[in-house]
Amino acid sequence: MISNHKMQAALDEIREISKTDLALYTETGRQMAATFEPEEDMREAVVSFADSMAESQMLGGYHFFKVIVDGELEYVLLTRSSAEDAYMVGRLAVCQIRNLVSAYMEQFDRNNFMQNILLGNMLVVDMYNKAQKLHIGQAERVVFIVELEGKKDPAVMELAKNLFVTKTKDFVTEVDEQSIILIKDTGELESEEDLQTLASTIVDSVHAEVMVRVRVGYGNRVDNLQDIARSYQEARMALEVGRIFYAQKETIAYRYLGIGRLIYQLPMTLCEMFLHEVFGEGIPEVFNEEITTTIQKFFENNLNISETARQLYVHRNTLVYRLERLEKTIGLDIRRFDDAMTFKIAMMVISHMQYTKAKEQEL
Repeated sequence: MISNHKMQAALDEIREISKTDLALYTETGRQMAATFEPEEDMREAVVSFADSMAESQMLGGYHFFKVIVDGELEYVLLTRSSAEDAYMVGRLAVCQIRNLVSAYMEQFDRNNFMQNILLGNMLVVDMYNKAQKLHIGQAERVVFIVELEGKKDPAVMELAKNLFVTKTKDFVTEVDEQSIILIKDTGELESEEDLQTLASTIVDSVHAEVMVRVRVGYGNRVDNLQDIARSYQEARMALEVGRIFYAQKETIAYRYLGIGRLIYQLPMTLCEMFLHEVFGEGIPEVFNEEITTTIQKFFENNLNISETARQLYVHRNTLVYRLERLEKTIGLDIRRFDDAMTFKIAMMVISHMQYTKAKEQEL
């Protein structure tokens, strides 16, 4: 049902223009909005009128009107004025309220429609028939998932709507308590950099406006309505894989998950076999903060010893000594590309296993 606040705003605007007081009730006699306080309890009169066959009538100095939408009685409107045009104002107000309700119901239907598409709850033939009725056309779209840190704040949902639903082909909805979903028309976003810029804009805007930390994952571009569900699943995977392997990133695209996406889908038994082949009986306990930082910088600089030593503020020979000590412990010389790749994959597999076990313990 449309909010009382919106109905009150509509009645206030009509009152300001027409100088006629109005009150809106449900068919059970509950007042929703009014520009005046009736001198007596109108519940019984409203219910009696709602049950009658009349669409409008005059009673006790008030004009009563029924607001009927799609053949169903939605509200009862009262007008109070000594002016002769009170009846005409009431008729016009009924039209305005009917249009508001119809627009709200259409928006509600469009939101439900998109939720069902995201969750894969519609047959393709039904999908396109419904889309035609709701005036939802074909367009290239991408699904963005805005994952909130902590419980979802209604202010974030409102902000997302205000920021991004600028066209009828865009939709903002939700399917759980932790995230907001933007289904974005990408007709004007030509490059992948444009998508990344939009994701970063979402993060910055939400943090600046409502001081809430968020992470944004997004899927690939799709052209058909039935493929929106695939882009949604890709966005979900982007966030999930990002939590494991790219925790420092606030935005993550499915197409840039790389090898992390493959490792994420490996079964635990295969992961254990791989680690056993790399490290033998157990994972060496050598990864203190110093070694971890050294390895991370070494990989960031594409195995360049001189540049890594410069960024770590250590002598080149000190870095070589650390890497040689690591080689003796794990049996891999990460100065060599093959060993570096094996070690990098092994570290990602360990992260995947630790994350999976932690999730199982939470359940």
